[in-house]
Amino acid sequence: MKKIILIFLTYFIQFLNLSSYEPKLEEIISGLSGPWSFSFITNEDILITEKSGNLLQLNLVNKKVKKFSHNLNILEDGQGGLLEVLYKDKEIFVSYSENRGNRKSSTSVAKATLKDNDLNFRNIFRAEPPINSGYHFGSRLVIKDDYLYITAGERGKGMIAQDATKHPGSIIRIHLDGSIPVNNPKFVNKKNWLPEIYQIGVRNPQGMALSPFNNKIYLTNHGAKGGDWFGVVKKGENYGWKILGWGGTNYTGTKIGPKWKPGFTKAIKYWIPSIAVSSMIIYKGKEFQEWNGDALITSLKDQSFRKVKFKNNNFLKEDIIFKETIGRIRDIEIQKTTGEIFLLTDQGSIWRLYK
Repeated sequence: MKKIILIFLTYFIQFLNLSSYEPKLEEIISGLSGPWSFSFITNEDILITEKSGNLLQLNLVNKKVKKFSHNLNILEDGQGGLLEVLYKDKEIFVSYSENRGNRKSSTSVAKATLKDNDLNFRNIFRAEPPINSGYHFGSRLVIKDDYLYITAGERGKGMIAQDATKHPGSIIRIHLDGSIPVNNPKFVNKKNWLPEIYQIGVRNPQGMALSPFNNKIYLTNHGAKGGDWFGVVKKGENYGWKILGWGGTNYTGTKIGPKWKPGFTKAIKYWIPSIAVSSMIIYKGKEFQEWNGDALITSLKDQSFRKVKFKNNNFLKEDIIFKETIGRIRDIEIQKTTGEIFLLTDQGSIWRLYK
């Protein structure tokens, strides 16, 4: 009997160790200047954007960096600059604040073929109208089948997110060549919407990811002073900004609106006060198998890395994996072969998260 109890205790202790481990962090590179996004080309090579306009290729093993030349017309203004980068099948997609003249800019998306050091980008989307503002570009990109999804921030203009005759404050869906899908909401039941718009009513969504489990697209959105959220992209729907305040207030302290009400898309998880959510992924990998299917969410002001468990668009549990450890976390990616997690910080470093 004592032997059985001893065996049970041994296995129980091993279980506790497995379930309560702390992931390890390793700084891979530092010294980047205003980095915003990165994307894996191979298991060892990544593309990195810097807001000033630099597009870099880094080898994670030998730490060698290559800088590309390109033809993008970027206006670096406030939160704007060269922002998201996404690599797929020898094609590079980028989002950026395009210089439209007279200090006006737009969230624009361009693509180029990766074949040499000189990249010739072609615009496949421009948010209209151009606006004189350095705020809220959104700018995350996700590819699903032959579709490219784009988050277009509302540029600090509030109720423009309710005007579907303008792009700011919406989720965009186009084909990878820039053409417009014939089953977008305009051609179904939203005749007054611009043809590229898939969903409206967002403020500044800086995280978006495709789930490898249910093929849905999820996003994170900056609220104002409070009211950050994590939710799902839904065709033809409205997240409510700035009719809804998502539980937050204006920076002056005045109330914006209710957290949610019928007729608007309801988020899965809200953060009040704001943690300044940034990027996100739905995890699938070998390194942290117990996290499979969970949303991994990063933040700027809060400087945290969080795991959100949810099911059928219902929030179940949140764990803070670490906080105030590596600085403001701007982007997150998975090395698909190993399942290790890589994090990009505003402080100019890339970190590896592993067991």
